[in-house]
Amino acid sequence: MTMNKQATLMDQLKMTPIIAILRGIAETKADATAQALADGGIVFLEVTLNTEGALQMIARIKETQGQRMRIGAGTVLNLAMAKEAAAAGAEYFLSPNLNEDVIYYGLEHGIDVYPGVMTPTEIVRAFEAGAPAVKVFPMGSLGLNYLKEIRAPLNHIPMIATGGVDLNNINEFLDAGAIAVGLGSNLMDKKHLQAGDFEAIEQRARAFVNKVKGVKLA
Repeated sequence: MTMNKQATLMDQLKMTPIIAILRGIAETKADATAQALADGGIVFLEVTLNTEGALQMIARIKETQGQRMRIGAGTVLNLAMAKEAAAAGAEYFLSPNLNEDVIYYGLEHGIDVYPGVMTPTEIVRAFEAGAPAVKVFPMGSLGLNYLKEIRAPLNHIPMIATGGVDLNNINEFLDAGAIAVGLGSNLMDKKHLQAGDFEAIEQRARAFVNKVKGVKLA
């Protein structure tokens, strides 16, 4: 099913609140992995720039899956990396850090930037610089209660929770106010990737999507 290209990225992210994170994957398995994720219902796919061949993956996956997926670049640490990712066709950037130059570049070129933040000060700085949402990281260490506490005074700022999210607690993070979550190894098991078991990856993706939609699993 093709997606509504008229919807903004933020609108679509709120409707399909999972960002799949491809990090350290072999380039030879990237295309089949992307297809399995898309077949499982994942819309947002992030390829981290510290993955070998990341720029080529972004360009290729956007060409093959661009009608049903939104392809972004992750680990965009600075302006030079932002420019490379944009040239490859990335529709949005994510990072573990806050770099205002990357946000400004995104604003100038129509690319959403979701910078990595941890403290309330960083969250507000990123939002005031023009980021439409922030990536609260590392959520695995900060924990769900941290998200709940910072959402209380900062509930006007859209937040993406990355780290520590799994099939059992994903809805807890969304219920706590995250507009979306980032999922890496908990979505794509390394054993399945190494074995080339793309059917298992598709089934895992569908399980996460169904969980978010409230579909009862058999």
